[in-house]
Amino acid sequence: MQFHASFLVGIFAFAFAFQAKCQAPTHRIFIAADSTAASYGPERAPQAGWGQALQSWLDVSQWQVRNHAVGGRSTRSFINEGRLEAIEKELQAGDVLLIQFGHNDAKREDPTRYTDPDSDYPQFLSRYIAAARDKGATPILITPVARLLYDFGALLDTHGRYTQAMKQVAKQHNVQLIDLNASSMAWIRALGEQGAKPYFMFVPEQNKADGTHFSVAGATAVACQVMRGWVEIAPQMKATLKRDIDCGAISAGQGTAVSTPSVAAPAVAAPVQDAGNPHGSQVIREQDIGRQQPGPHGGAGPTTAYSFFADVSDLPFVMRKRVLHKGAGIGLHPQHKDEIYYIVSGRGLYVLDGKQYEVGPGHALLTRSGSSHALQQTGEEDLVVMLAYPTTSAR
Repeated sequence: MQFHASFLVGIFAFAFAFQAKCQAPTHRIFIAADSTAASYGPERAPQAGWGQALQSWLDVSQWQVRNHAVGGRSTRSFINEGRLEAIEKELQAGDVLLIQFGHNDAKREDPTRYTDPDSDYPQFLSRYIAAARDKGATPILITPVARLLYDFGALLDTHGRYTQAMKQVAKQHNVQLIDLNASSMAWIRALGEQGAKPYFMFVPEQNKADGTHFSVAGATAVACQVMRGWVEIAPQMKATLKRDIDCGAISAGQGTAVSTPSVAAPAVAAPVQDAGNPHGSQVIREQDIGRQQPGPHGGAGPTTAYSFFADVSDLPFVMRKRVLHKGAGIGLHPQHKDEIYYIVSGRGLYVLDGKQYEVGPGHALLTRSGSSHALQQTGEEDLVVMLAYPTTSAR
């Protein structure tokens, strides 16, 4: 009896181990970075880092994000505190190491963090690259994300020397690079100084005016830019995406637009229609077609989308309803067609070509082709929007 019991225990242990192995993600993404990418708990709300938003783009069965980013760290202090060593112990072949530093490397007043962009900084970056490659993992350098810091109407590039140094290291070591500094500066400029503030920690009720750290909406928008940059250097990544990366301020025709796979909609009830109607006219109920999804164009938070008459192929226009629940948004993106938003209920902040507007019930918003826009829900009430646009870009 004792033998049989031990045998059964062994069989069950093997089965559980085999099942766990089968369910483990194919690859893992490790993030070595500072506070702009770090994860924050609810006690720090609304602060968030782009690293904690990254998983929402990726199927957890294929990619699992391990966010080791910590506030206040530079390339030097992250290593000196043993944080890179901790990542090395977990790294395996097929993993990816995302490396973003620069904010704290520039703090000359603190020798425990400061690195010279022409000497120390490249040397430390090389150690991260070697750590990944020694384990068969892929290092990807990410230039430091921009700050919201304007001076006399111009957005300041506070990371210039570090950005250039990182690009030189990428070239020297043949490492892929995501230029987040460039894409985030373009994103901020497109929002405008006032329009960008809701994406950063400008929180009057907390007496905060912080242009370095992100709100949930900002962290989500930056994570989208990271994923967009990743797909540009590794097109095979687009097959693993769960949501779109049509975000940022990249205009059509620049050769950087990236197509993404559509996310399959769940099965919904068939529309109610008169089977004998000779014209194909029909009636549908929105409760039969609504589906939950993340904010489009890299927007934060959950939304509910209603695609009216999506199965009718010959309509000259598209009609949609979107409910932006608390904290949700439609991310900044360039328009390739005319589009109208009509606010049914709720409140929001709308950015059109760098100018911000407070919008509410009864407001109609026309965005012409060539402009860029974004919409963020505010307050406690859901923001309900009706959208209409032509089925083609031609007017």
